[in-house]
Amino acid sequence: MNPEERAQREEREERAERAELARLLPSPGDPVLTLDRHDLLKDHLMTELTARAAPLPGIATAPGRRARAPRRRFAVIAVPLATTAAVVAAVLAGTAGSGTATPDADAVGLLDRIAEVASARRTVPVRDDQYVYVSTQGAMTFSKDDVRIMRVTEWTAVDGRRAGLRRFDVLVGPPFRPRDPLSTYSKGTHDMKLYPDPNVTTFRTLQSLPTDPDALLAKIYAGTKGEGQTRESAALEKIGDLLPDAKLLPDLDAALYRAAARIPGVSVVPHAKDYTGRTGIGLAFKERDGRTVWVFDTKSLDFLGTPDEALLDVGVADKAGGTPAG
Repeated sequence: MNPEERAQREEREERAERAELARLLPSPGDPVLTLDRHDLLKDHLMTELTARAAPLPGIATAPGRRARAPRRRFAVIAVPLATTAAVVAAVLAGTAGSGTATPDADAVGLLDRIAEVASARRTVPVRDDQYVYVSTQGAMTFSKDDVRIMRVTEWTAVDGRRAGLRRFDVLVGPPFRPRDPLSTYSKGTHDMKLYPDPNVTTFRTLQSLPTDPDALLAKIYAGTKGEGQTRESAALEKIGDLLPDAKLLPDLDAALYRAAARIPGVSVVPHAKDYTGRTGIGLAFKERDGRTVWVFDTKSLDFLGTPDEALLDVGVADKAGGTPAG
């Protein structure tokens, strides 16, 4: 499914929400939004960025997560503008990699090797007063001629009790314009406070998850029941969502890859690229409307991200907005 078709499908799914949002539209011919409607629209955009899917038992959903969009993926947003309700779709540029898929046995073997490498990594000591730092890069397409490339960096409190921070560094985008409802995505740096939320998966919660692959997969299946196109695709979405933070937890990281190996339909893509163009070996998972591809460095087997979103860095910082140590 190409980006335009995906946007159309998402638009149909969110038609009911847009009907509610239609009341924010000014009357026909009104050239601008009133200040109160501008504020409401801005609040709605921020809400969409932190939309949540139903959480797993013991695995709550972090800011920005949706049933079809992981936490840091650039979300689909329905935006009412001055005289029309414009659908703003997250179209993450890049291809799904190339090459001929090899048999499932090869993919399972590759996942097992990736798990072995993950489990051998050093465990990072983390204090409750610190923040998990994750940086990604992707793009949003607001219209045919308006594609904005950005890095999104998040600092989330380890214990979930303190406010965190989401920072948008818009690398390609229009300049800031006063009263622009999309000003958060104008070129430059923009910060958004992440308030403590009992539904958010904390790092400490991740530490409590089972590291037996069968037990972990059973928990994921139970927690994503009714989500996604299929049971398998919903589980893969959840696993993919957990991979960045799990890099700090070697045993859980390995268990996630071994759990993924138990999901049917995986194949190897010999030559794949993440969003930033880094080349590696890919693992493709079939879905009804295409496939999901995870990209790994060919030598280190380090997780690079997907063709839609590159994982740039993961670490632990002493304060929100701070640089990870080491």
